[in-house]
Amino acid sequence: MPSILPGRFNWHELLTSDPSAAHGFYESIVGWGTAPFGNDGYTMWMSGQTPVGGVMDLPAEVKAMGVPPHWLIYISTPDVEATARRAEGLGGKILKPVEVVPTVGRFMVVADPQGAVFCLYQPENDMAPDTMPVPGGWSWHELATTDREGAFKFYSALFGWVKTGDMDMGEAGIYQMYGIGEVPMGGIYNKPAEVPVSNWLPYAMVTDADLAVETAKKNGATVLYGPMEVPGGGRVAAILDPQGAAFALHSQKS
Repeated sequence: MPSILPGRFNWHELLTSDPSAAHGFYESIVGWGTAPFGNDGYTMWMSGQTPVGGVMDLPAEVKAMGVPPHWLIYISTPDVEATARRAEGLGGKILKPVEVVPTVGRFMVVADPQGAVFCLYQPENDMAPDTMPVPGGWSWHELATTDREGAFKFYSALFGWVKTGDMDMGEAGIYQMYGIGEVPMGGIYNKPAEVPVSNWLPYAMVTDADLAVETAKKNGATVLYGPMEVPGGGRVAAILDPQGAAFALHSQKS
């Protein structure tokens, strides 16, 4: 049996209206290549020889519900069905029953009690050990929600996440960091009124966030905020890609 550590972010998937355009856009700002997977048009994002995520057409049934292009995060669990039942008991909702990808693993689409959507993922093979983020990888995972404390209680009960610190952002409220053990993995905060729904935002590590944002703007992106400095000396920014999917960039101080 594979050794699966719960609560890790182990896949990131872009559901978009134009996968071909997305290939070139993300290559220009993050440096990812692509590789086909299977025969159904699914494409993997590649950082060198390492798969770091996927991209696919936004399903027609999802589009019909008015859901725009977006990034979907996958969180690991050793038992996807049992974790989904526990999520329901904690106030979450199962949006899609278990689906099996041969030789890869099992996943289910779930919404937390505040409506943010994510996937539970039970990989078939051993997961790579946690490492420090590097350009082309993922460095942070941020949840904007209607109830910061309630959301943290849900994910903590589901995955064992613990509070690793917080920051007072004034009128914007408290920004709480969470992680496994003492290692921060992301933050949770109460979303502003202009953000329509609770949602997850993944941060990709790049060499130079300022340069990546300038390239993104030239290629049709809209800047949501940044680039700006964050504690520790890093630089972050968030954008909407040309198809409207929210995405964030992060670079470390050189």
